[in-house]
Amino acid sequence: MNSQFIAAIPSPELPVLVIGTAGVDIVGRLKGEHLPGTSNPAQIRTSFGGVARNVAENLARLGQAVSLVTAVGKDQAGDQLLQATSEAGVDVEHVLRSSQYPTGTYLAVVNTSGELQFALDDMRAVSALSGDYIRQCEYLFRESSLVFIDANLQKETIRTIFTLAKRAHMPVCADPTSKVLAPRLAPYLSRLFMVAQNADEASVLCGRPISASNPRDAMEAAKCLVSEGIQVAIITLAQFGVVYATSETSGHVPAIRTSIIDPTGAGDALTATMVFSLLNDITIDDAVQLGVSAASLTLRYRGAVVPDLSLEKLYEL
Repeated sequence: MNSQFIAAIPSPELPVLVIGTAGVDIVGRLKGEHLPGTSNPAQIRTSFGGVARNVAENLARLGQAVSLVTAVGKDQAGDQLLQATSEAGVDVEHVLRSSQYPTGTYLAVVNTSGELQFALDDMRAVSALSGDYIRQCEYLFRESSLVFIDANLQKETIRTIFTLAKRAHMPVCADPTSKVLAPRLAPYLSRLFMVAQNADEASVLCGRPISASNPRDAMEAAKCLVSEGIQVAIITLAQFGVVYATSETSGHVPAIRTSIIDPTGAGDALTATMVFSLLNDITIDDAVQLGVSAASLTLRYRGAVVPDLSLEKLYEL
């Protein structure tokens, strides 16, 4: 990768610090046309999710050391989530257990083609991750290679993370998570190393509409974000692929044609693969291609994280 990236990223031997949401995913895939006002036949699956948790598990599956800072309830779902995430190779020692809020839940309905129809989420538990709690974990910043956050975090918490990251001279990568939450990252564009977002989220950060069906338009948006100080700007365009830009290069990687079983977690797989690639000196062009492969594998899996994900598997796709 370019020398500027090598200089900005510490040793990949150090763990990645991931801060954000974790919860239980409940996803229903309709067996036919959606009929409002009545019960609809569907296949329903449950797994563990949350943007930060998904990114952390994907990183661990790829062989990267990772520490997760999130909040879950003092309930059975929280117990099971922590056990499963730990067994996947993620350090969960610093996860906060909240007695005030239950473990987060994401409820989604997808159609027969695997396209998301609507979703609900209850991520109140993450509000327990206050700036004070993050400051208690300050030593993790000094012992990690970079920090990844999702924008579900409170504004005060995000501000604290950027303060501690600056003090530790560590890069910050982020996922805006949604169009509604993206404004929480807007004050920090010049301090972000990498942002992985969809077209709607990029529209918010760029301040102008972006069409997901127009890669050229999205490319200009990615370059706009780089001009604001972001070193690596990634914009996902669903079936139209992914565009990316840095100060030295830009490109478009088409989507891999695949059947969609479940869209949940595909973007998180791409993001984790990008972070892993940046740490391991993989060229930006190859990194995005590997990220697209990771997303494609996840689209075919009935869950948020492919359990046998590996770098070898991505290169084979």
